[in-house]
Amino acid sequence: MDKITIMIVDDHTILRIGIGLLLDNQHDMEIVAETGNGREAIKLAREFIPRVILLDITLEGVNGLDIIPDLKKIDPMIRVLILTMHEDESFLLQALSKGGDGYILKKAADLELITAIRAVNRNEIYIDPSMTKSVLRNIYGRPEKPKKRRQEQQLSGREKEVLKLVAMGYTNRQIADKLLLSIKTIESHKARIKEKLHLTDRSDLVKYAISSGLLQQD
Repeated sequence: MDKITIMIVDDHTILRIGIGLLLDNQHDMEIVAETGNGREAIKLAREFIPRVILLDITLEGVNGLDIIPDLKKIDPMIRVLILTMHEDESFLLQALSKGGDGYILKKAADLELITAIRAVNRNEIYIDPSMTKSVLRNIYGRPEKPKKRRQEQQLSGREKEVLKLVAMGYTNRQIADKLLLSIKTIESHKARIKEKLHLTDRSDLVKYAISSGLLQQD
């Protein structure tokens, strides 16, 4: 079985060492690179093409969230899992809107981290369990849920597929290839989705996909 190749990007050396010891004990994981510098992370990602990148937000000289698009452009198979101390929902939503594949808190960096790595490796979106409920409650609130559910019913099956892939960080080209459709068709689907849900940009689509439970559907 091929191992999950991992790169650790965090400016705390002791934390990198600790995570390294944890993951080295997993039969299906292998650390191929590590750094505390965001710009160096991009260079190392090009060199090693890791399957999963553990990325902190606070790095030397750069905000980790800002380099997610650069890391994803290197290879569409790279999965970016944010590993951070920040429990602010705005960071989580920014990470997902920029193409991140998961968000986990450093205080859960043990068995929960292993679970998260395996989840994003399976192309799933992983959100730290301690944040999921608060994100939905604080952003949407209970009164809005029925309205959101009614809106979701307006989407066709194909539109739901497209929305889910958009929220997971796939580009128009990747979605078109995955669904065997043209880029123009994908763009048309996205335009209709935005019109039906009265949304304007990708971050709004990500929020809606989370609140509707779309990212947890098979």
